[in-house]
Amino acid sequence: MHHLNRIASKELVVGLPKLKFERDKLCEACQKGKQTNTFKPLNVISTSKPLELLHMDLFGPSRTMSLEGNYYGLVIVDDYSRFTWTFFITTKDETYHVFKRFVKAVQNEKDRNITSIKSDNGREFQNEKFDKFCSMGIKYNFSAPRTPQQNGVIERKNRSLEELTRTMLNETELPKYF
Repeated sequence: MHHLNRIASKELVVGLPKLKFERDKLCEACQKGKQTNTFKPLNVISTSKPLELLHMDLFGPSRTMSLEGNYYGLVIVDDYSRFTWTFFITTKDETYHVFKRFVKAVQNEKDRNITSIKSDNGREFQNEKFDKFCSMGIKYNFSAPRTPQQNGVIERKNRSLEELTRTMLNETELPKYF
């Protein structure tokens, strides 16, 4: 915080009032929502149109079942727009079926085909069903095993979603089982 006070007091912008930041004025819910593990932010967009590349990951199982009976979340991020879809599922086995329905729906809605997808080496993505489905026109890339930083776009999105969820739960003071 002392660093922010020094920057704000140097009048780097003409007409900006002097600001004093105080640590106890920060939102406690936001502080509790933060995690310590980070991946270096690379905001490089390597595509030129929507649905050219989708990043995918499955997170879970959560320690607590959701109110609808789900333990996992499938997150899909469009590389071009960074638009994010999140699907909550009960078991890993549902991943393929949810993804297949998603592909058909989003390609119809956008009137554009998905060119390629990128995910980790999880068995929920690397199996015969996915191979057969993707062989009909979707290029499939896997990050190296045990290197989540190679799938950084989706890992950062997962982290943001987790922080947002914790922040909202802390702010509303709901019980931890939510």
